[in-house]
Amino acid sequence: MEIYVARQPILTRNQEVYAYELLYRNSKQNKFSNIDGDQATLDVINSFLQIGVDELSEGRPCFVNFTEKLLENDIPSSFQSEVLVVEILETVTPTDKVIDICRELKTKGYKIALDDFEMKAGGLNFYKLLGLADIIKIDIRNTPRDQQLKILHALKKYNVDFLAEKVETREEFEQCLKDGYKYFQGYFFYKPIILSTSDVPVQRHSFFQIMGELSQPEPEIDKITEVIEKDVSLSYKLLKLLNSTMFSRMNEIKSIKQAIVLLGLKELKKWIYVLSLREIANNKENQIPDEVIKMCFTRAKASELIAVSMGKRLESSSFFLLGMLSLIDTLLKQPIEKVISQLPLDKEIKEALLGSQTPYKDVLDLLIVVERAEWKEIGNLIDKVGIEKKKLFHLYKEAMKWTNGVLVEAL
Repeated sequence: MEIYVARQPILTRNQEVYAYELLYRNSKQNKFSNIDGDQATLDVINSFLQIGVDELSEGRPCFVNFTEKLLENDIPSSFQSEVLVVEILETVTPTDKVIDICRELKTKGYKIALDDFEMKAGGLNFYKLLGLADIIKIDIRNTPRDQQLKILHALKKYNVDFLAEKVETREEFEQCLKDGYKYFQGYFFYKPIILSTSDVPVQRHSFFQIMGELSQPEPEIDKITEVIEKDVSLSYKLLKLLNSTMFSRMNEIKSIKQAIVLLGLKELKKWIYVLSLREIANNKENQIPDEVIKMCFTRAKASELIAVSMGKRLESSSFFLLGMLSLIDTLLKQPIEKVISQLPLDKEIKEALLGSQTPYKDVLDLLIVVERAEWKEIGNLIDKVGIEKKKLFHLYKEAMKWTNGVLVEAL
């Protein structure tokens, strides 16, 4: 499944890039489709995980639209304040709850932008929201210049900067400069650029299992680890998240359990909640995993069982991770070098996935020749790994049985 997001620069008066606005797209056609605002934003947020925060932002803030529902669900706090500008849609009603949420976001360091701003009759909360805003966005094509000037003059007493949207000509840009706008966005500078990547569907039942465990007074990390290890998409997204600048990674990852511990249960709960909301918004039926995913599970479990048989029980979770990610390039339709470079993996696991000779690679090679029924190569590799042929086939059969059980759970 392909996912898309458009990115349009927001420029300063000197035409330097200040930030990017991320815009929902559902294809390579550079236009917004008529879609629910919640789903649009949740799909944009998913692009942070799939494409990567660093690649999307290039170290600059990202403007993301938020509906009232997503504000109330505390979705903005899933990102660091340096990464995100909370852009409140013009359709959001400034209720007491919305005002309290915005005030809390401000105390945490987030910047707030008001989209497609218009001066209109409003109660006290309208002016409270103005007092919390950092940036006012004005659509200069839909707002006559005399109205723009009235807004600019009326809001001088507020500590806000003005952003001119839909600037399409040099004349418009120069006029906006004179009028006092600080930021600029529009086709005169850049059209939105489409970025895309492949997504691996998450098994919906995984969300319920993890959220159920996280709701316990003392969640068991081992149970959460077991669920995530049974889901290729969650495993990959967890590693991708940890490799972003949003988290200060101190160690290279050798197992999913280690990744969960480093992320922390509080942050994990946020991201599981965001991903589950997106699945609900998309209203997709659970998909039966294809043969590639089935092979990932089988390789993962077989690698783990072989490691235990080799006397490497303490490293068995690392072997499991190796097998789980061994076909990630096929799932994501990207070169393995690119995928691996974006994950905070242990050096030996990374080298094995890239083809270098390591103890991990020996086990992976053995499983690949078993899949291909290359009997001569099996004979050569079992001696290298140090496992009897009869034991190997027994463990592989157990791995297949375990995989079938996982897939039954997913249906």
